[in-house]
Amino acid sequence: MKILIKNGLVIDPANKVNEIKDIYIDGGKIVSAFDEKDAEIIDAKGLIVAPGLVDMHVHLREPGFEYKETIATGTAAAAKGGFTSVACMPNTNPVIDNEAVVAFVKDKAAKEGAVNVYPIGAITKGQKGQELAEAGKLKAAGAVALSDDGRPVESAGMMRKALIYSSGFDMPVISHCEVMSLVDGGVMNEGYYSTYLGLRGIPDAAEEVMVSRDVILSEETGVPVHIAHISTKGSAEIIRQAKKRGVKVTCETCPHYFSLTDAAVVGYDTNAKMNPPLRTDEDVAAIKAAIKDGTVDAIATDHAPHHIDEKQVEFDYAANGIVGLETALSLGISCLVNEGVITIPEL
Repeated sequence: MKILIKNGLVIDPANKVNEIKDIYIDGGKIVSAFDEKDAEIIDAKGLIVAPGLVDMHVHLREPGFEYKETIATGTAAAAKGGFTSVACMPNTNPVIDNEAVVAFVKDKAAKEGAVNVYPIGAITKGQKGQELAEAGKLKAAGAVALSDDGRPVESAGMMRKALIYSSGFDMPVISHCEVMSLVDGGVMNEGYYSTYLGLRGIPDAAEEVMVSRDVILSEETGVPVHIAHISTKGSAEIIRQAKKRGVKVTCETCPHYFSLTDAAVVGYDTNAKMNPPLRTDEDVAAIKAAIKDGTVDAIATDHAPHHIDEKQVEFDYAANGIVGLETALSLGISCLVNEGVITIPEL
């Protein structure tokens, strides 16, 4: 089958392309040209044509939580949002902490997935923070990184061992930074709106203390660490200063942390309940600044769907999580590109 995409603004940063061009596709592959006769023609005037997006942090929920999402539905959402590759987090049931579950995810994705799926294995067995999962076997089975996302690795000693152990297999470690004793039952950002609504707040320090810890561990061991879903001004500054010192730290943020604030919780809207929580206008401005100056390395959705029954409850009892695959690109354009934070190619 031949497809001709005409008049689109072709943006391919890897190949330094940013111009209006025609794209010729023959048999699923881009070619230099062909006879346009019998080709399907798509007029992309006024539109952007770009390589498929990659989301390095999603929750596909399968196995175990198929009532929330499946690999089939999650990857369909990814394709709808322009993502052709996603990396899925291990907080499934059973946890992706062994070769069998990695194999299950890869096989299911090959049969039912609409996009490429790359499993992320757990740092610790069962994500319990007590015993390291076998990184080498996870990598051999097809896992691309390690994370206990959804839960923090609370023991600094265990996290240090994880960094050193994983480095022997060249397995990136992705850290969910949250000090549970500081969260202390909180359900939203600690500040004006938590006081106004009478909800227990989560201080910025709950995130920033562990960001600091993992930066120090990376600096001390010389092993890279990737910080997931940063949401505060303080986290951005800790990572900015660490990078200036040459620490091998990278980080991501999510569209909701540059497009929403904790004001969205007013009315006890459980759709605005997530972890880390939505923060303040000052934090949103700081996250945008960190994207602009390169402190933030990637935008990831942290796509985390739940069943409607888990959201239509009292705010304290609602599940943490927001979907993002279908809205990430448009939010990036509206909140970053249109506001002059970064350019389309940078996005």
